[in-house]
Amino acid sequence: MHTKVLVYKPKESYGRGMDNKVVLVTGAASGIGRKIAEVFAQNGAIAVIADLDLSKASATADEIRSQGYKAMPIAMNVADEAQVDRGVGQIIQEHGAVDVLVSCAGIQHIAPIDQLQLADWKKMMTVHLDGAFLTTRACLRSMYAGRRGGSIIYIGSVHSKEASVLKAPYVTAKHGLVGLCKVVAKEGASHNVRANVVCPGFVRTPLVDQQIPEQAKSLGISEERVIKEIMLKETVDGEFTSTAEVADAVFFLASFKGNALTGQSLIVSHGWCMQ
Repeated sequence: MHTKVLVYKPKESYGRGMDNKVVLVTGAASGIGRKIAEVFAQNGAIAVIADLDLSKASATADEIRSQGYKAMPIAMNVADEAQVDRGVGQIIQEHGAVDVLVSCAGIQHIAPIDQLQLADWKKMMTVHLDGAFLTTRACLRSMYAGRRGGSIIYIGSVHSKEASVLKAPYVTAKHGLVGLCKVVAKEGASHNVRANVVCPGFVRTPLVDQQIPEQAKSLGISEERVIKEIMLKETVDGEFTSTAEVADAVFFLASFKGNALTGQSLIVSHGWCMQ
């Protein structure tokens, strides 16, 4: 007697349907944001490279275009309401819509709470939370009006789920992104807009490289111990998360078909955080 084995075969790959989709990535001139923009461009999307520094955004867009892909640079301070609205308007004027927003712009500040300055706390909240809100609002208005639906992906962190010493404002802001995402998922559902958060572990970017000596000084330990005993201690393999791994997760969520995945947090951390 032979048992019939049922094999699931998806009707289409997750990459299908991204051709000429307009994807706005903030903080896209370097690090995680740049890799995300590259992956979308390589899969047929129009990658909008938004960055505080227009010259860096233009250089990144030029490099992507030199490889035969589509990219558009814009200057955008995500914490500036007028600049965000103007930038999104520029994208719509040139390409007709924003189909995907990847909110990636971020900064870091290392300090114990008792020594943390209010100005530094506010700056962290402004960039991470005000920036996510302003770009979300501008893109939702376009997505709703165009009736094309859309996807919003926030780049959170394992610190959206966990806490670490010296990072009170960062942990607070990254937790806040999860809350914003859930509200956007509920409000956007009737407009066919999904929202999710990708939560990476430590990624070896300039932002993380800057933290290593700062934490070593604050904790009175070597930089090697910061990497092994703090940053990578809880991973299953002692490895940093790569920008490519984060970009793949973002692309998966943005191109997923249907509403089964919305309001979710996908942790990409080599097992550091398991939920």
